[in-house]
Amino acid sequence: MYIRELTVNEFNEYVSKFPNSNFHQTLNYATLKSDYGYEYELIGYGNEDKLYAAALVLVKLLNGYLYAYIPEGPLMDYDNPGILSDFTESLANYYKKEDIAFIKINPSIVVGEIFENDHFKVKYNNNIALVKTFQECGFTKLNNNMYFESALPRINAILDLEDFNFDKLKKNTKNKIRKGLRRGLTLEKGTSSELNILSEFVKNKKKRNEFYYKDYYNTFSRDDSIDFFLLSIDYAAYYESTKYVYEKELKKNEDLALKVEQNPVARNINKKINSDKNLLIYKKDLSLASKEINKSEKTYIAAALVIKHKDCVTLSIYGYDRKYQGFAPNYYLIYAIANHYKEKYKYFNLNGLAADFSKNSKYFGLNEFKLGFKPHIYEYIGEFDLVLNYHIYNRLIKKNLLDKEFNN
Repeated sequence: MYIRELTVNEFNEYVSKFPNSNFHQTLNYATLKSDYGYEYELIGYGNEDKLYAAALVLVKLLNGYLYAYIPEGPLMDYDNPGILSDFTESLANYYKKEDIAFIKINPSIVVGEIFENDHFKVKYNNNIALVKTFQECGFTKLNNNMYFESALPRINAILDLEDFNFDKLKKNTKNKIRKGLRRGLTLEKGTSSELNILSEFVKNKKKRNEFYYKDYYNTFSRDDSIDFFLLSIDYAAYYESTKYVYEKELKKNEDLALKVEQNPVARNINKKINSDKNLLIYKKDLSLASKEINKSEKTYIAAALVIKHKDCVTLSIYGYDRKYQGFAPNYYLIYAIANHYKEKYKYFNLNGLAADFSKNSKYFGLNEFKLGFKPHIYEYIGEFDLVLNYHIYNRLIKKNLLDKEFNN
């Protein structure tokens, strides 16, 4: 068996039939990366009658040296160590001829599930043995990152959409979503001409311009494998719902005032104080809603790009306007998107979590936000490098260039 270049049709056919393929191993992703410094090759491993592996290989120049990257691949049967060993040897020989210094892979292999209700302990499956198999085949296992010091997240939060239900969410998450509902948050599909809204929301955490998101959207929209969502405020709905809860709270407040007058115990006094606070919030909301209700332009407060691949949708890029943080737009955004896809897709990948689940983690807030939706938490096998030229590889490490290149 040997490695050869595949035609687009051959590669697409293999991906379509492969049970555990992903959007990083698609022609769309290759096209996107080709606009940002990468060349790409579509390769297969097998014989005239059958392919045993296929991969999108991205090739890039770094400090004058070439490296290759196979994102979430290669796509192959990892239960056959003989095939993996032969493939690795063929891969090394194939790319040595192209003066590639090293080949990075991070296969889409789940090695365990993490359980929040068991102090985030990991229950590993049989795939964990593949770490040793890869090493025996010549790959170097990179350290498991705690945060996002790699090309792709090692820990992912995935919702089972067939089982997704509001009542199953955490209490705080449900309260945040109710807040969004009361304040008239509305999800809608956006267009490429509105992608500047998303770029504004993420400009402080992603150093990319508006054109990147347009390229991203336009590339994946060619075969309808991406959706762009916008979250806006329906001020009329906001006003009506707030008016209802205000009037309800006002009646409750009047009753509590009478109770305090008749029986001024601490419990009644505290309830009255909390009711006073709620009334102030609702008054403020009513004032804002009535002020904006006749506004002709929509107020967009959150946006997201979602990739669709087979039976899974992935939250690729999202952000929200910090001025409206009190509306909890990120919570309502995820909830509304999950409901949008619930009938057509099985899984919703909320993307990466930090492996550090402690309260001291700098990503504690991000983890808590996603965990509030009660996702399954999966650990993936991580990153491996197949080093073809140790002299160049070590030079890149010493100059800290690999960390800068792949730190997400």
